[in-house]
Amino acid sequence: MEKTLPQRWDLEVLFPGGSESEAFRSFLAELEKDIAALQAQVEKADLALQEKKTFVEIIDSVQAISVRTRQAGAFISCLTAQNMKDEAAKMLGGRVKSISAAFGSALTRWEEHLLKIDEAKWEALLAEEELSAIAFNLNERRRRAQEKLSPEQEVLANDLAVDGYHAWQDLYNAVVGRMTIEVELDGEKKQLSVGQASNLMSHPDRAVRKQAFEKWLEAWGNETELCAQALNHLGGFRLALYRHRGWDSVLREPLDIGRMQEKTLDAMWQAINNRKDRLVAYLERKAKLIGVEKLSWYDISAPVGSTHKKVSYDEAAALIVENFDHFNPKMAEFAQLAFDDAWIEAEDRPGKRPGGFCTSFPVSKQSRVFMTYAGNASNVSTLAHELGHAYHQQVMWDLPPLAQNYAMNVAETASTFAEMILADAAVKNAANDDEKLVLLEDKLQSVVAFFMNIQARFLFEKNFYEARKNGLVSAADLDRLMTEAQQEAYAGALAEYEPHFWASKLHFYITTYPFYNFPYTFGYLFSLSVYARALAEGESFADKYDALLRDTGRLMVEDLAQTHLGEDMTQVEFWQAAVDLAVADIDEFLRLTEEA
Repeated sequence: MEKTLPQRWDLEVLFPGGSESEAFRSFLAELEKDIAALQAQVEKADLALQEKKTFVEIIDSVQAISVRTRQAGAFISCLTAQNMKDEAAKMLGGRVKSISAAFGSALTRWEEHLLKIDEAKWEALLAEEELSAIAFNLNERRRRAQEKLSPEQEVLANDLAVDGYHAWQDLYNAVVGRMTIEVELDGEKKQLSVGQASNLMSHPDRAVRKQAFEKWLEAWGNETELCAQALNHLGGFRLALYRHRGWDSVLREPLDIGRMQEKTLDAMWQAINNRKDRLVAYLERKAKLIGVEKLSWYDISAPVGSTHKKVSYDEAAALIVENFDHFNPKMAEFAQLAFDDAWIEAEDRPGKRPGGFCTSFPVSKQSRVFMTYAGNASNVSTLAHELGHAYHQQVMWDLPPLAQNYAMNVAETASTFAEMILADAAVKNAANDDEKLVLLEDKLQSVVAFFMNIQARFLFEKNFYEARKNGLVSAADLDRLMTEAQQEAYAGALAEYEPHFWASKLHFYITTYPFYNFPYTFGYLFSLSVYARALAEGESFADKYDALLRDTGRLMVEDLAQTHLGEDMTQVEFWQAAVDLAVADIDEFLRLTEEA
């Protein structure tokens, strides 16, 4: 009998015992002790940091502690995602947040010393062999320190954030964790998790989708008051901190985190807006195919065509490994390792967090992928996407920890690249036009998500911050802002929108990254450019691809594109070529559906 791949991840090899793990508690205790030692070291170091020996010692400690802090945070993410009612994991999560805050305070004190080193001495230190590999990262840290408040004020803000700023994300997670959505399927009432209910939005039966959407709106409508409190206070905290730092733009922090210029972001959105007419043509055709005048929100992910086969988890794994191998055997070997060694949590069961993610354990040099696999084409894409994230990290393990710190926008490059490998292969190998149509439609759903859904999130967040400057924003006004953003982003192509999307989308509540939206579109389009280059150069591009990924943590994104692709991404033309490549599938979709 053929072996079945595990669909539950193995966390025991990392810390045995789950949220009751004594090994994990010992790990945290040692980490707390070492952070305290680092704090004491930077307190007394002062200008002695100018000495190379002390300078390098502290950097070594900073990197070693950052690796272990990431390991702890990743473990908590896995525990709370696999079981949203794991109270012990939530308690441990609070402890990890406190540890991270203490480490952040130590880093702020360390950065204070970096600012005291004169320019000549600084350049000499970075030229040393032990530090040249992280010179970009140290320069970046020093510059960011110059642009913030005094170290004392930053330490205070960091400490207060644990029970203030970050606590609002915890409240949101608690709200989502207790939620269930009741739907009737096959004559039976079922209590579904948020993630399971979300999967019904791609059900082939419109009546099922409509019922799920109505129940979804009702469930989230009951929680908007609490969600509005959380979102308002998250936004208020950020705005207050920015004001005290003298930052006049809410985009300053996300752009800096993404190591990109605002000119680049503007060029990207302009290229997308230039082709909105093509996206609207696709949505209008899809509406005709499913027999409605205009699509509603719950129709966007509706399947078309008559070929709607379920893909088993084992079949999905085989497809991914096979198609990764055509591009790069190293990617295929890595994916097979992840499947065989239970690095993936895919089981469809209640109690799991919605969505998908990949997280990495730098001490163990392993990654873990989380999702809920229900057997549809979108699930297969998600699986490939998250494995792309894991491969990205895999090629960076031998770099210094500071140089592994790549931003979310380029992090989405490898994941989306992996999706494209699979999607393109599937379309090319389609058995007939109907199967090709189904596969093309799945690709176009991704295009709509990146060009319209993500843009709606971006527009909403910009408008929310403008409104928040004048005081608290009511749940009703948040609904209005969300609907207006969706109407603009979808160019009025829908008959019904999702007003509570601001409440249901986790990304708005993640405290580590404001504007957790545009990096997805950036990554998608950048990966299209990389993918086009891979197709043009063939097998020889595999090593160049790895080299590009390895530089994502130590270059500005504009420099990354110039170095590895010879392109200027501040220009609309760079993005337009990628956008046009994405919407080219619309022409084939329209051709295949002309008679229908």
